[in-house]
Amino acid sequence: MLSRFRTLPVAKALNSSRALLHTNRVALQASVPKFPEPIDHNERTQDKTLYEFGKYLTSVLPKFIQQYSVWKDELIIYVAPSTLTEVLTFLRDHTNCQFKQLSDTTAVDIPSRAKRFEVVHNLISYRYNSRIRVKTYADETSPVPSATSVYNSANWGERETYDMYGIFFTGHPDLRRILTDYGFEGHPLRKDFPIQGFVETRYDEEKKRVVTEPIEMAQAFRNFDYSSAWEQTGSGRDDAPEGFEKSK
Repeated sequence: MLSRFRTLPVAKALNSSRALLHTNRVALQASVPKFPEPIDHNERTQDKTLYEFGKYLTSVLPKFIQQYSVWKDELIIYVAPSTLTEVLTFLRDHTNCQFKQLSDTTAVDIPSRAKRFEVVHNLISYRYNSRIRVKTYADETSPVPSATSVYNSANWGERETYDMYGIFFTGHPDLRRILTDYGFEGHPLRKDFPIQGFVETRYDEEKKRVVTEPIEMAQAFRNFDYSSAWEQTGSGRDDAPEGFEKSK
């Protein structure tokens, strides 16, 4: 009987705690905002600011910038390889740009083009909290000027691009492979590079060391299916604001 009376305060505390939790839950549910109305897909959602800035850059550097575009809320400008260094210097030092950091240097391989490689430089402006993408072009034999004279961070990015795509950068202080092993043949991110590669590396128990041998695959494993469920379909829609639509 005594133990029963001792548990009464505990039961009252538990009940008050449950009531407090219920009150907090109701208040939290009331504070959660409702889902917004469905987006009207016929409405143009792109901001004019990026288009106007791209138009401004083209007007300031008409002989250096070939064209500009906006994709996924990021401005892209296209330049010739011979003017790449000048454009990067302008974007870094001009008062209205202040793109002080080169975050990445990479490339894209499009074999159907005469200049199959797109060399991409991604820049960040902390002053204006914005990004810009500078693209130029190259092929297997034509080099691209190195951006190391403008951004020190381009050093390893250009080495990686050279290693993966085989693009040469003139004026680079140390252009050599950075990801693949010594003596590696080919450039793995080229579209004509085989998926399985040319050689395989394994540890040989008899030789007690790592050996590299040509790949030997059964014919059944050479039938690859390149279909993808994520390929884009349809022509899409022009999301540019009024006044910046592409001419048809």
